[in-house]
Amino acid sequence: MAIQTVFKRYELKYMLTPGQKEKVLKAMEPYMALDQYGRTTIRNIYFDTDYYRLVRRSIEKPAYKEKLRIRSYSQAAPDSTVFVELKKKYDQIVYKRRLSLPEKTAMQWVCDGQDCGKASQISEEIDYFLSYYESLHPAVFLSYEREAYFSRDKSDFRVTFDDTILCRQEDLSLESEVYGTSLLKPGRTLMEIKCSAGIPLWMVRVLSQEQVYKTSFSKYGTAYETIILPQLKEAAIYA
Repeated sequence: MAIQTVFKRYELKYMLTPGQKEKVLKAMEPYMALDQYGRTTIRNIYFDTDYYRLVRRSIEKPAYKEKLRIRSYSQAAPDSTVFVELKKKYDQIVYKRRLSLPEKTAMQWVCDGQDCGKASQISEEIDYFLSYYESLHPAVFLSYEREAYFSRDKSDFRVTFDDTILCRQEDLSLESEVYGTSLLKPGRTLMEIKCSAGIPLWMVRVLSQEQVYKTSFSKYGTAYETIILPQLKEAAIYA
């Protein structure tokens, strides 16, 4: 299966209780199927400047925002395939470019400025991003358990469920174990609807029936506001 490298879509987020998730999954059964990976543990390293310019900009909810991360879909080894992802959002539409590389190569490229060995438009975009934000470095490790569903009608409509969202600022390696501070209330699941067009009527119906409403939730933004920012304020007090 070819690896998708370019995405343009809406990404809508909803916070579910266990009962709401059960009802949504029931409504999805005739239309959606679990993807080939089943339930996976996704690991991410988000990059930012010394003063957290990217995440602070994102929290302000501007018309345009961008971020860079390296992602793996299992615990990585130096030669494991990971994804360097440049994600932008403009006027509610998400644009994502990603490049698959060995983990060691990806980290050396983003952290140390070494050549990635894959000349392409995507690598040029990421190189420009790295040069524009000169002091980028690993800022947080974010992991979560994900169930991803695709549409049986072969459209690009997708639904993901994320839980056990954990964050930490030490041991920033995709080769490490999963641990950290939880960013979700107990029992809650973050559902994301990803589509390039409208939401199917059957999904609209179950969301309305279960009183599930769209929310604004950024994993990295939440980590910054609940974990990083309090530490920065405390450090400033005792400096």
